Amino acid sequence: MDCPDYITVEPERKPGQHLQREDRGAIERLRRLGYSNRAIARELNCSPSTVGNELRRGTPPRKSNKGRVPGYSAKRGQAVYRSNRSRCHKPHKVDSCTAFIDWVVQRVREHRWSLDACVGYARLHMLFKENEMMSTKTLYNELWAGGLSLSLFEVPDALKRRNTRGKSRINKRPKGRSIEERPDEVTARTVPGHWEADTVVGLRNGKEAVVFTLVERVTDNYIAMQIAGKTSEDVQAAMQALHAEFGDHFSSVFKTITADNGSEFENFAQTEQWGTMIYFTHPYSSWERPVNERHNGLLRDFIPKGTSIEKFSPAQVLTFADELNGRPRRRLGYQTPEELFDAFLDGVYAA
Repeated sequence: MDCPDYITVEPERKPGQHLQREDRGAIERLRRLGYSNRAIARELNCSPSTVGNELRRGTPPRKSNKGRVPGYSAKRGQAVYRSNRSRCHKPHKVDSCTAFIDWVVQRVREHRWSLDACVGYARLHMLFKENEMMSTKTLYNELWAGGLSLSLFEVPDALKRRNTRGKSRINKRPKGRSIEERPDEVTARTVPGHWEADTVVGLRNGKEAVVFTLVERVTDNYIAMQIAGKTSEDVQAAMQALHAEFGDHFSSVFKTITADNGSEFENFAQTEQWGTMIYFTHPYSSWERPVNERHNGLLRDFIPKGTSIEKFSPAQVLTFADELNGRPRRRLGYQTPEELFDAFLDGVYAA
């Protein structure tokens, strides 16, 4: 009678596979029947040298010339195999990089650096020997495996979501020049002096302070200023303060600014009186200001959503921006935005 639920035919052993418990039992049985190494190898579909090595592994040494010659034991062979396998793995990298790991943990917790920024900055400034460091991929593997004293929530880049780009909509009520008129050098991100603007809100119910942000597209330099409210008057007051700070060099530092179509930018085109060109994105197209959106997300590490911005002083908000500008970036060759923006300002003031 047929038995459809099981079979008695053993699967053929593939060459190159390690011997299993069943294979060792077969070797012990065939050896007792007087099979040679080559005959056993033909039965197991393996190399004769594999059988010879296994016989040596599972045969205990003879202690004296008296008594019976010890024979092969499948149980002993399996035990020796497991013991050898436990020592054949590559040494754990974390054990030889404790100083580097401690430095990475300190940077992540105190300065909120990404793991990649830690690796790149340490290599750029040769803070550790190469054999005392780990690659970015190894660090993330250790993070997911629980090998670091960090949680996934302390490294938000490990949990970031995939962004999707929507379709551009027609601006029916333009506040000024469209982003379609913006020069190509702005999109290429090769010449500094081109900025993106936005506001970051805390509590959405009621009127309260917000953060006005600007980010330079080439150097990634981030400006964050606390303003009284999400109004066009407060935004213009912030721009007045920046104009007073940079004076005659304002138009050289801020060549163009790209903003969205929020109500707080209703009169933003007035900034063009100081020589800066203002452009507006399409409605509901935040992906047209990717650099600013990315940095606003980084600012949320300090000001979480739903937290009142009035809990922070203007000086604290400036400190948050300074913290972001002091982080090394892979896109910048692991230099910091602060270093590159200072070099840009030196060129502007020297001209």
